[in-house]
Amino acid sequence: MNIAPNSYSRTRKRLMAAAASLAIAGAIGFGAVTTGTAPVLADAVRVEAPQVPGFADIVERVSPAVVSVKVKAKIEPAADDGSDQSDGQDGMNSLPDNPQLRRFFKEFRGFGDQNGQDQDGNRRFGRRDHNNGQPRPVAQGSGFFISDDGYLVTNNHVVEEGSSFTVVMHDGKELDAKLIGTDPRTDLAVLKVDGDGKFTYVDFADDSKVRVGDWVVAVGNPFGLGGTVTAGIVSARGRDIGAGPYDDFLQIDASVNRGNSGGPTFNLNGQVVGINTAIFSPSGGSVGIAFDIPASTAKTVVQDLMKSGSVQRGWLGVEIQPVTSDIAESLGLKSEKGALVSSAQDDGPGKKAGITAGDVITQVDGKDVASPKELARLIGAYAPGKSVDVTVWRDGKSQAIKIDLGKLPSTDKQASADQPAAPAKPDTLADLGLTVTKSDNGKGLVVTDVDPDSDAADRGIQPGDIITSVNSTEVNGTEDVTKAMTDAVKSGRKAVLMQITRDDSNRFVALPVAKG
Repeated sequence: MNIAPNSYSRTRKRLMAAAASLAIAGAIGFGAVTTGTAPVLADAVRVEAPQVPGFADIVERVSPAVVSVKVKAKIEPAADDGSDQSDGQDGMNSLPDNPQLRRFFKEFRGFGDQNGQDQDGNRRFGRRDHNNGQPRPVAQGSGFFISDDGYLVTNNHVVEEGSSFTVVMHDGKELDAKLIGTDPRTDLAVLKVDGDGKFTYVDFADDSKVRVGDWVVAVGNPFGLGGTVTAGIVSARGRDIGAGPYDDFLQIDASVNRGNSGGPTFNLNGQVVGINTAIFSPSGGSVGIAFDIPASTAKTVVQDLMKSGSVQRGWLGVEIQPVTSDIAESLGLKSEKGALVSSAQDDGPGKKAGITAGDVITQVDGKDVASPKELARLIGAYAPGKSVDVTVWRDGKSQAIKIDLGKLPSTDKQASADQPAAPAKPDTLADLGLTVTKSDNGKGLVVTDVDPDSDAADRGIQPGDIITSVNSTEVNGTEDVTKAMTDAVKSGRKAVLMQITRDDSNRFVALPVAKG
């Protein structure tokens, strides 16, 4: 086929122009040229993320209310002998001699150098600084505002040895603070700062609605690193770590370390559900087991501290112990609930109202008493002078006793009992595995020997213990014990309840008398 030269040239130009147009269009995204069957690319991988809570909004709102607390220590000048001897204190000398308790309270205060810690993590109040020979003066903890006029909460153990206090705000501003009051029994303290304007503050939550598994966020000052946020869940409720009579801690697994003491733990609504106060830590750092003072406890105590600088608690004046299954059996109780009175103090309101050793307190003003801890919390919630109805189990039946509560002494009083030397002539209670002898004053039997294979040994009875009563009957000789055992068998009971005195304190022990 022949094409004229001019026609060919025009055709060629049109084809080239069309190709150029398509190329330009493809380059700027207006179209594409395909030839034959083009490959189809697969879509990029996409995963629909599950709906999980984010904490940024909560942290943004609550962080201005959380502060660092610097405490200048009360220290006595030390002789500068060139040595660097520690005083051996680790911040727990005021605690009872209980290894488990001391381990619990090896917690998160940073002491020592400007980073809030020393080489071995110990307190260093009074220790000499190698650089200038001056005592290291600063402890660091955490706290949070609870009012817009400058009241804030922290731990008692953060401030207890302090002479002056400084609050470091979220923006780094430092303000002097005044100590308003402390409550060592719950490890709480209230400080007050003055400043221009109003402070951002947070509210306490209703911790009765807190459930195991709920998300929580802890904000504080670990190792002197202010404004640190960690998150976790509520691991358990009602923990008793041996810190005192009002133990009722929340356990959380958010990372909590030295310096977090006194800092708040928030729920997802930005309310304080607990106050960081202790950790369990074999290593000294967080292992995911931290303990918080519940908001309900803190709220009540803080209100009292703000009002009067101290907490006034009701006092019953009795020593108590748990009701075990054996004790419940020996007393004819249907359950192991209640608090068994091991002794009533002579000057206490309980004894004046008629409470005696061997009573089991089962209710206070109609509220059930599940345990000795529960009784301590119930009584401690009342003000001194309050009249309460206490229900006790005595002689196989319940009875109500009205008691006007006293004021809890600053140091708990202990009941006293004389422990005379034992006469030489022993006697035996073979069925119980005990060898006993009469006391010098004729009241009670002194245990001189315990069969190591007996139930008495299994329940901790030791030589030197004094048996003062059995099933609420005073013991003056072995015949009193034998009669009580016989009466128990006749009434269908499998154990007798012995009152034991040791080291000027009383307790009850249930011993089996029949197998069934």
